[in-house]
Amino acid sequence: MIVKKKEPEPKLTVETATDEACQPTKNIGLRGVVVADTAICNVDGQKGVLTYRGFDIQALAEHATYEEVVHLLLHGALPTKAELAALKASLAEERYLPSAIVDAMRTLPAQTRPMDVLQAMVPMLGAYDPDLADESRAANGRKALRLIARFPLIVSAWYRLRQGLDIVRPSPDLNHAANFLYTMHGVKPDPETARDMDVILVVHAEHSFNASTFACRQVASTQAHIYASIGAALGALSGDLHGGANEEVRRMFEIIGAKENARDYVIKTLDAGGKIMGMGHAVYKTVDPRARFLQPMARRLAEQTGDFRWFEINEEVAQVTAEEFKRRKNIAIYPNVDFYAATVYSLMGIPTDLFTPIFAVARVAGYAAHFMEERFAEAQPKPALYRPGAEYVGRYCGEEGCEFVPLDERG
Repeated sequence: MIVKKKEPEPKLTVETATDEACQPTKNIGLRGVVVADTAICNVDGQKGVLTYRGFDIQALAEHATYEEVVHLLLHGALPTKAELAALKASLAEERYLPSAIVDAMRTLPAQTRPMDVLQAMVPMLGAYDPDLADESRAANGRKALRLIARFPLIVSAWYRLRQGLDIVRPSPDLNHAANFLYTMHGVKPDPETARDMDVILVVHAEHSFNASTFACRQVASTQAHIYASIGAALGALSGDLHGGANEEVRRMFEIIGAKENARDYVIKTLDAGGKIMGMGHAVYKTVDPRARFLQPMARRLAEQTGDFRWFEINEEVAQVTAEEFKRRKNIAIYPNVDFYAATVYSLMGIPTDLFTPIFAVARVAGYAAHFMEERFAEAQPKPALYRPGAEYVGRYCGEEGCEFVPLDERG
C-alpha cells in the first residue's frame, strides 16, 4: 500500500474565512496576524520575555554594550574581541555628518520638531552615500553602519543648532552612547551616566514587528533602498501611539505637577474614557521587561540629583492606575518602557522633544537588521511584497449618486 506523505503545514499564515465566498476575515490593525518569519527578535507578551537573536534582554542590558548588540542584530551572533574592535572602528570612521547635511539643518526653522529633522535628513544622507546604488549584502551592511553612526549626530547637532550653539565633534575616546551625550552637551559624561545611556540604547534597540519596524519592512519589500525604508520607519515612530508615547508621558506628568495630584488626574481621565500614557502595552500582558531596568535607573537618578518629583509621580500614577483597572475592569495593567523613560531622560537634562529621537538612535540598529532580513531572505517564508487587502464600504458603480455629471451641470 502506498501512503501519501503528508505535506507540512506552512509557517506563514494569513487569516482567512472558511465560508463559501472565501472572503478574507477582517482583522483591524492586523493584531495577531502572522505576516512573516523573523530570526531577529522574539516578544512573549504573556510571559514578559524579550530576546534578541535568542539572548534575553536582561543579560544584554546587564552585560552587553550597544555596539555588541549592533553586531548581534546585524550578524546573528555576539562579536569576538576582534569583530567588536572592527565594528567600533567602522562606527568611529563614519561618525561625521556631510557638510551639506549640516547646511540643510541650518536652514530649518528653530521650532522644527527633532523627529521631523531626523526623518528629513535620512534620505539626504542617502544622496551622499557612495554605496547607495549597490544593493549587495556587503554594501547594505556598510550603509547600515553609517546610519547607526550618524543618527546620534543628527539629533545632537539639531539640539545645539536650534540653541545657536556650535556643533561638537565626536571624541575618538568615547563609545557610542557616551559620544551621543558628549555631542549633545559638550561635556564628557561620567561613566555611570554613560552606562545608563548605553543600557537605554540596548533595551530600545529592537522589538520585532512593531509599527515602525513593519513600516520599514513593508517599504523594503518594494525593493526600495535602506534609506527610504528607515525613513518610513521614522515616520511611524514619530506618532504619539508609538515612539512619541514617552513624550506624552512627560507632558502628562507636567499636567499632574505633583504626587498629590496623581490620583485625581487618573480617576478623572479614566472617567472621561481617556488613556493613562505609559500604562499598558499592545503586546505585554505583564510587566514590560524593559521597564524593569528603567524604574531603578529613574530612582537612582532622582537620588543623585535630589529631584524626586517626576519619580514620585511615576510611582503614584502606576499604583493608582493599577488599582483603578482592577476595580473597574478586574484586569491588571503595568507600566511600559515609555513610562519610566520619560523620567530618566528628564533627570538627564534632555528636553522632552528629544525623547523619541533617542528611541530612534537606539532602534536604527533593529531597523537595519530587519531591512537586511527582508531583503536577503534570512528567514522564510516571507512575502515578495506586502499587500494587505481592505474591505470596501463605499458606494458601488450605478448606485444613486454615482452617475457622472459634467462640471458645468453641477451648479
